[in-house]
Amino acid sequence: MMQFVEVDSFERWRAEARRLISHGIHPAEVHWGTASEQPSLFGLVPSQRTAGDGNKPAASTVEFSVPPSFLDLARQVACHRDAGRWQLLYRALWRLRHGERQLLHLTTDDDVHALGQMRKAVTRDVHKMKAFVRFRKVADDQGSENYIAWHRPDHRIVGLAAPFFARRFKAMNWSILTPDESVMWDGKDLTYGPGVPASEAPDEDALEDLWRTYYASIFNPARVKIAAMKREMPVRHWSTLPEAILIDDLLRGAPARVDEMIEKSEGLAETAMSFMPAELDLDALRAAARCCQACPLHGPATQTVFGQGSPDARLMVIGEQPGDREDIVGQPFVGPAGKLLDEAFRHAGIDRSEIYITNVVKHFKFVETESTGALTGAPHRLHKKPDSREIFACRPWLEAEIAAIRPAAIVCLGATAAQALFGRDFRITRRRGDVIPTEWCMRTLATWHPAAILRMTDEVRREQMLQQLRQDLSTFAIRDAG
Repeated sequence: MMQFVEVDSFERWRAEARRLISHGIHPAEVHWGTASEQPSLFGLVPSQRTAGDGNKPAASTVEFSVPPSFLDLARQVACHRDAGRWQLLYRALWRLRHGERQLLHLTTDDDVHALGQMRKAVTRDVHKMKAFVRFRKVADDQGSENYIAWHRPDHRIVGLAAPFFARRFKAMNWSILTPDESVMWDGKDLTYGPGVPASEAPDEDALEDLWRTYYASIFNPARVKIAAMKREMPVRHWSTLPEAILIDDLLRGAPARVDEMIEKSEGLAETAMSFMPAELDLDALRAAARCCQACPLHGPATQTVFGQGSPDARLMVIGEQPGDREDIVGQPFVGPAGKLLDEAFRHAGIDRSEIYITNVVKHFKFVETESTGALTGAPHRLHKKPDSREIFACRPWLEAEIAAIRPAAIVCLGATAAQALFGRDFRITRRRGDVIPTEWCMRTLATWHPAAILRMTDEVRREQMLQQLRQDLSTFAIRDAG
């Protein structure tokens, strides 16, 4: 007999799914609905419902485990607005429990693909909420300051995004209101509540003038791409963004400001932005990067060495630039440093096929020596560190890769990669191994570049650095526990 189950949260779905799985209820025998659906839609009588007592989920009778990666996926997919998400999750859970333990690795599977698309939509929505929420100051009757923001996300993501605001604005009393749900922070705890209409949100406050001044000062006219700007900053959010009123004037003044920047940048007239494709998926980016001539490195290099790995990678590893072997083969980390890195991956339990690996700079920079290789007879090509202008010119490729992957964790190999993400003041000798949030990823860490370990002449120190590299990678090892 068909089972009708009402759920409205991940926790409730998890409890009901456990119960159904433990009783051997096939996905085809379950209809998942939400409390907002009208009972008459299915012509149900109370005895047909199996959602337990009131809002309490029914208890499961058998304990079982699933891969942590599935639970993480389910928590995010549960926030998607699609009514079919519960059915899709239960079908995937059933398959995992009935002989398809490697299901999540089958990216061509229809269910896995659909779940991945939902997760991407949710994480993208969380990113937009972090970027576009603007608080307005409101004083209560006792003179205390509170900050309130109204936002309209595509999905029910308040629970996913709220901890970020609690960490970032820890000392403030604030509330975020959305049409479906709301959350309040009192300096200690997050309290969730029902949705609130936009009409109850406060109007402008004095802080917005200060914010607009700041926004105008950081606006980079060299990176203006209107189509991408509207895609990343949907017009529907503009009404809650105080800086939106400035955008037209800033765009009109962009060409003059670009000319000024070029003049001050000692002839750096172009960056990779000039070669960006219309679509920003990895395949399009990789194809476009082959034609990049934003800096002089493309001339002597054999080819562009773009990032490589899983488009759904949770871990992204970033190095400095390709070496001699990588320049010839066209793939990152395939030379001696790559072999050492592979060994460190194995030691940390990381499957390289499940991660994405790239470099800050996509072309090999080198100087040739008079001596020749024993086998090829060609001059030796010695690695030369890229300068700040070359890193700046190549940076849009790296940012586009991170935006496409949206990794859960990033490991920077060496000082160049670390300073690209943490800033030029970052010192790897002081903060190696620290997990630090960045604007791209909440879990970002810097460690030794394997090439630096290979160059270390002190054997004791070299072994110590290798152990530290393994240890740092182990911090972000991604495994599916059975």
